[in-house]
Amino acid sequence: MAWTLAGIVRDHARARGGAPMLTYGERTITWSEMDARSSRVAQGLLAEGLAAQDRVALVDKNGPEYFEVLFGGGKANVVNVAVNWRLAPAEMAYIVNDAGAKVLFVGPDFLGHLEQMEGTLKTVQKIVVMGAHARHEAYAAWVGRHAAEDPRRPTAPGDVAMQLYTSGTTGLPKGAMLTNANLGTLLPHAGPWWRFDASSVNAVCMPLFHIGGSGWALVGMGYGCHSILFREFVPQEILTALARHRITNALFVPAMLQFLTQVPGAAEGDYGALRAIVYGASPITNEVLVRSLKTFRCPFVQVYGLTETTGAITQLAAEDHATEGPRARLLRSAGKPFPWVEFRVVEPGTERECAPGDVGELLTRSVQNFRGYWGNPEETARTLGADGWLRTGDAGYLDAEGYLFLTDRVKDMIITGGENVYPAEVENALSDHPAVADVAVIGVPDDRWGETVKAIVVPRAGAAPRPEELIAFARARLAHFKCPTSVDFADTLPRNPSGKLLKRELREPYWRGRERRIN
Repeated sequence: MAWTLAGIVRDHARARGGAPMLTYGERTITWSEMDARSSRVAQGLLAEGLAAQDRVALVDKNGPEYFEVLFGGGKANVVNVAVNWRLAPAEMAYIVNDAGAKVLFVGPDFLGHLEQMEGTLKTVQKIVVMGAHARHEAYAAWVGRHAAEDPRRPTAPGDVAMQLYTSGTTGLPKGAMLTNANLGTLLPHAGPWWRFDASSVNAVCMPLFHIGGSGWALVGMGYGCHSILFREFVPQEILTALARHRITNALFVPAMLQFLTQVPGAAEGDYGALRAIVYGASPITNEVLVRSLKTFRCPFVQVYGLTETTGAITQLAAEDHATEGPRARLLRSAGKPFPWVEFRVVEPGTERECAPGDVGELLTRSVQNFRGYWGNPEETARTLGADGWLRTGDAGYLDAEGYLFLTDRVKDMIITGGENVYPAEVENALSDHPAVADVAVIGVPDDRWGETVKAIVVPRAGAAPRPEELIAFARARLAHFKCPTSVDFADTLPRNPSGKLLKRELREPYWRGRERRIN
């Protein structure tokens, strides 16, 4: 039978109905309970008049209701739109309106946001709130008045199951449409690669509006495992749960690993149940990776992917995580493409294939590539070619062995005096300085060279590096045209929920008042 989102809860409710499916705080939900509650949600969506492939939106932090709505939507063949809860009310309203959502679920922490955006919602016919509200029906009451009967509305592999909005670092957020087929491709391989089976206990602590949250959760649930869901990322809470729940699998972004390993006593914790930690979504320093390997003492697997590729499309396997010797260079790699994933590296502008080791733009083609951006054919055409090749927007190269090395975002490339500089290369060099806790490199206007390289550095606690010291450090490691000509200092750097630097925010003060952001 073809894989569908709804099939996860149907199949495991039948096979292991009394087994724990999800633990959230002190509450544990079995597969049978999730099956029944998601059927009630499905019946509720049908009662609200939603047709197949209509959209429902949810604004809340991580909670069991997300999965009730997700699987209920799958049973009703309705598309789930999880809204980034970190956004301002006007930004949330934009996404709900762009999606054309007919039903909106709002969590208890966001009733104030609802008051600010409700008057601007254009397509919402029903608002359901988690908690009490003077005007809108409570979620518990809404779910409770519908039958726990699976409507079994026909659903195809090519139907859209989830619509995740990109972070919008270069403009307005775009709704990436992910189908049942997209989501089901990786599932059969995750077991042997990432050590999943029905006995696994999976930590789900990434935001569920992110493919690293919802996608990771679905991988574990696809195997019928027990998921431990965290409302938010609190390092000490995560470390305690790893031991308490005997967690076997987890996905963390590098910033999470950094916070976890900095908790006093973290290295002495009981992590003996861990089978694998998967990490990705943003670059990781060697220091953080090596410290994480020593702290958790389990296999690590790095992955690379995009929302538009339904998450991971490459992996650096556990056996490629040597910290010493000639193979240690692979720690800078994103690994090798999955067997069904094709990669090309081309010169930006010319589309000529790059030789191994030469940096270019990464293109990928596979069954994991998204259907397109909802209601945005122009952006879809710019990203996804008619021949199936997807422009990742990332710059990198493939080495002679087929390992992928990422260097930067193509749009972040600095052109100084006609030479191309990829900021990540400079950031990697500066991050090795003992006084540097975090660093971002951007291009700023320069009358002589067009652009010049600037570093923005967060010093380590108690350190006071001088700009000339950091510039000299870079010059000892890189070609001089790649090195910063100036250094600014900051307390923190702006990042999105997945840990990616918001370069546009950093560049803005230096380019303000200019018509173009290139020079």
